[in-house]
Amino acid sequence: MMLAEIIDALQLEVLSGGEHLDRPLSGGYVSDMLSDVLAHAAPDCLWVTRQAHANVIAVASLLGLSAVVLVNCPVSPSVVDKAISEKLVLLKSNRLAFELVGELYNLGLRGCRRE
Repeated sequence: MMLAEIIDALQLEVLSGGEHLDRPLSGGYVSDMLSDVLAHAAPDCLWVTRQAHANVIAVASLLGLSAVVLVNCPVSPSVVDKAISEKLVLLKSNRLAFELVGELYNLGLRGCRRE
C-alpha cells in the first residue's frame, strides 16, 4: 500500500514531506512510548502517536519510517520545521487514535514490527 492512498482515503493533513508521498508502507505501528518505537517499529512503517515533539521526528528519521501521523493533538511550528529538515512526512488527524487505527486496518494496513 502506498502512503498517498492512505492520505487520500482518510483525508489526512500533510504538514511536511508532500514531495515524498509515493513511499510504500510496510504496515503500521501505534505507540506513544519512544522507547517502544525504537525497539520494535520496522522501516517503512506508518507511526501513529499523540506525541508531538522533536524527539518523535528524530526517532522516525532514525528508523526510516515512511511517515508519522499525529492524532488529536496540537503541533507546534518547530516540530513541523524539524520534520521538514529531516525530509519526513508528517501528517495530522483530528480523529482519536483508536478510530484512525481502525480505519487504517479497514483499508488493509496491518501492523509491522521489527523482530
